[in-house]
Amino acid sequence: MRINKVVTKLNSGNTPIGITMKVPSTSLVEMLGTVGFDFVLFDAEHGPFTVDLIDDLCMVADSVGLTPLARVPDIQAPTILRFLDRGIMGIMGPHISSQAKAKQLADACRYVPEGHRSLGSGRGSYYGRNESTTEYMAHTNSQILVIAQLEDVAVLDEIDSILSVDGIDLFNSGAQDIAQSFGLPGQPTHPKVQEFQATVRDAVNQAGKQMAEDATINIRIDDIILDAAEEAFSAAKLSAN
Repeated sequence: MRINKVVTKLNSGNTPIGITMKVPSTSLVEMLGTVGFDFVLFDAEHGPFTVDLIDDLCMVADSVGLTPLARVPDIQAPTILRFLDRGIMGIMGPHISSQAKAKQLADACRYVPEGHRSLGSGRGSYYGRNESTTEYMAHTNSQILVIAQLEDVAVLDEIDSILSVDGIDLFNSGAQDIAQSFGLPGQPTHPKVQEFQATVRDAVNQAGKQMAEDATINIRIDDIILDAAEEAFSAAKLSAN
């Protein structure tokens, strides 16, 4: 059965290294698999990732040894299920601002008794061809990674109750959305945003949990492409002059 490299490395005290994609490309996933990354995160909250594309991207990721994760557009159970049934092995849920939302996210990602994920027969569950469904469900529960994004002012009043929810493995923040939540659009480095992030980080650490940015290394592929393109363009301009 499939193994989540991120979960394996975290459990052994090592740091998983991965890449985030906002634009779907099976060819790019295949190329990245030759580099040695542990995971690829598909940003389906902000990128144009359809269910069909996720299916194809997961197939390619599996074939080159990349663990496929996804930031989903919302935390509704049917939405998360469509990603998991395609083969996604980790879910990042946006705007987790209460205990209820944290529990909703966790429950949607794992089977009973750890959650309430529906059992289907997509490629993520080997098309229903399991010698032991019970064994498959228990193994899958152990391999799913759940990340909660804390990016709303309301989190400050709810942080302790959010952290009390079982089934959330890592926590993440988003400076741009935090800034908007404070009424500070386009100011991700504002002192209020930085104070929010420091407060949340301290609470997470005091609860014996981890921020995703501390536990993993996640590189944005668009930064790599744009930085390389700018460098190449600058070099070409110098050569032309």
